[in-house]
Amino acid sequence: MSKLQNKVAYVTGAGSGIGKAIAVLYAQEGAKVVVSDINESHGNDVVELIKKEGGDAIFVKADTASAEDVERLVAKTVEQYGRLDIACNNAGIGGKQAMGADLSIEDWKTIIDINLNGVFYGCKYATQQMLKNGGGVIINMGSIHSITAVPGSVGYAAAKHAVLGLTRNFGIEYASQNIRVNAIGPGYIDTPLLDKLPSEQKDALVAKHPIGRLGKAEEVAQLALFLSTDDATFINGSYYNIDGGYTAV
Repeated sequence: MSKLQNKVAYVTGAGSGIGKAIAVLYAQEGAKVVVSDINESHGNDVVELIKKEGGDAIFVKADTASAEDVERLVAKTVEQYGRLDIACNNAGIGGKQAMGADLSIEDWKTIIDINLNGVFYGCKYATQQMLKNGGGVIINMGSIHSITAVPGSVGYAAAKHAVLGLTRNFGIEYASQNIRVNAIGPGYIDTPLLDKLPSEQKDALVAKHPIGRLGKAEEVAQLALFLSTDDATFINGSYYNIDGGYTAV
């Protein structure tokens, strides 16, 4: 039997990379999936892929930096499918790279708006709906840099560290009401974004992972799936690295 049969999920940043892999896997496991992304073309492509495989999905365009957009995403999910069981707050950006003192206020706010505020909005509005459902699961996308520094990306590291605090607080605040909230911390994942890097820079990233390669989006999706199922009913307020040993060194 499919692990997410009769469940309803949304995934933000689902137009490519990790978000796409999660959305597709959720659908393969029986969930009705709301694919959300700021890129309408990419999002619709994922919906079509899911439908070709026999799944049920719709696209809702949303900018996670906008509280109104995220609130509308949840409302559209419920309007289409009647409930919300799984919220995967995956959307994020690397942001402009600069040493801390050189990062502009505008660039700082952009990174925080998407990587932290967007996750808060997802937790807030998903929880409000899940309380009506009688429970649910929230998956927040952190990073290896939720627990490690990353020189030149102070905004990213700060936001991803904060996602852990957000996850833990929501997890304990609503545990008694059958809502589980957990975070995932991927290492560097081999997505189209990294294809733009010079080969020597990509090789340097590979070298940071003792396993000897970058991760795959599908591997992260498998962890998200596990945390979203009844196999993980005693896991709450937790953070899971999936990094090929990056943070163990």
